[in-house]
Amino acid sequence: MKTCFLLLSSILLVSCKPLQPNTADINQVNRFLDEWHMAATNANYTRYFDAFASDGIFVGTDATEHWSKSEFQTFAKPFFDRGKAWDFKAVERHVYFSKDKKMVWFDELLSTWMKGCRGSGILVKTKEKWEIKHYVLSTTIPNEHIDAVIQLKEKTETILLQSKSPKSEQ
Repeated sequence: MKTCFLLLSSILLVSCKPLQPNTADINQVNRFLDEWHMAATNANYTRYFDAFASDGIFVGTDATEHWSKSEFQTFAKPFFDRGKAWDFKAVERHVYFSKDKKMVWFDELLSTWMKGCRGSGILVKTKEKWEIKHYVLSTTIPNEHIDAVIQLKEKTETILLQSKSPKSEQ
């Protein structure tokens, strides 16, 4: 009886272990993100923005670019209307799943017209599909060039950061 209980307990513990993402799960997320990037390359406005949750956020490379889905749509529409928005290709991606596999966070190294960029984001699983809840695009700067980039940003971003800093209470 004791042996049977231990065996049953062991089986139950192993079966309750949280599921790890399998190759199919990772491939599904990679396909979703690759198709999203391809929609921009092909200027498919509807497909590109259908990938965003209705309350999705896009954070761009400029310090002023923190957009709701509708704000990002307004910004991006002229690019899509020209027939080609942007062409980003992931050359490396890391994907992480929540225990229930209904949320994913990821980061990716992108090949773009700006050379190397980083994208990172959060996806949520709805009944129908994955959706982008939050995406951050940033440019990469080699460490040996950071001083030159800081000089380029100095005036514009000093003003921006001062305008955004919290006012001290009096």
